This record gives sequence, C-alpha cells and structure tokens, in this order.
Amino acid sequence: MTSSNAHDPGGASDDLTGLRILLVEDSWHVGKAMKTLLQLLGAEVAGPAATGGEADRLCSEQVPDLALVDFHLRGGELATGLIDRLHDRGVPVVVITGYAVLPVTPNSVVTILQKPVNKDLLLATIRPFTARRPAS
Repeated sequence: MTSSNAHDPGGASDDLTGLRILLVEDSWHVGKAMKTLLQLLGAEVAGPAATGGEADRLCSEQVPDLALVDFHLRGGELATGLIDRLHDRGVPVVVITGYAVLPVTPNSVVTILQKPVNKDLLLATIRPFTARRPAS
C-alpha cells in the first residue's frame, strides 16, 4: 500500500474533519489501525465495536454520518441485522470484509470493500460523505 502526506489540490483532500464514523470490527488490531488512521484525518470515530449490540449502543449515543462494518463479527455473529438497522436509521453502510460473497441486500450498503483495504480506496469511498455534513 502506498500513501502520501501531500494533499491533492484538485479537491481529493484526505481531510475528514467532523465526519462521524461508526467502526464495527471484531479484530482488535484491524479496528485500532483503522480508528487511528481515520482520527488522524480528522474523523470522529465511535468504536471499534466487536458486536452488533455494541454498535447499536454506540449508534444510540450519537447517530453517525457513516458506518464501516465488518461482516463477520465476534462469536460468529453476522452483521446482516445490524446493516439493516443502520440502513433503516438512514446511516450509510460500507461493508469491509475478507469474504468474496455476502448475503446482503445491495440497496442496504454503499459498497463492499475487500480486506486488506487500500487506504486510497477507503478514503475515496468515505470522502463523498464529508460533503453531506451539516455546516457547523
């Protein structure tokens, strides 16, 4: 994976300041790395949550602008129900998984990213949601 600290003057900035992201990931190492990256870029990150129940609790405290959800969670739990609940609340969901085929409704997710996730692809997926933020 290649990355650069330089900002693209063409508007493809890495700035995610103020974007509220719910991170649902049962792997501690993956979750910590993603949270650190997103926070360094200015996002407010709730999580990582390892189960649907933890994610629901975090979402009830503050509704996120976007959710990054691993499909296979702790204890063999599948994120299907969580994805549906987030979709019903109007929270866009990006699924991050190592599995090629998932039983999710295409309308309930923005996209599915394969692990390991490339930083540039992750940012390209998240970046449009910064434009949807209400002005502070």
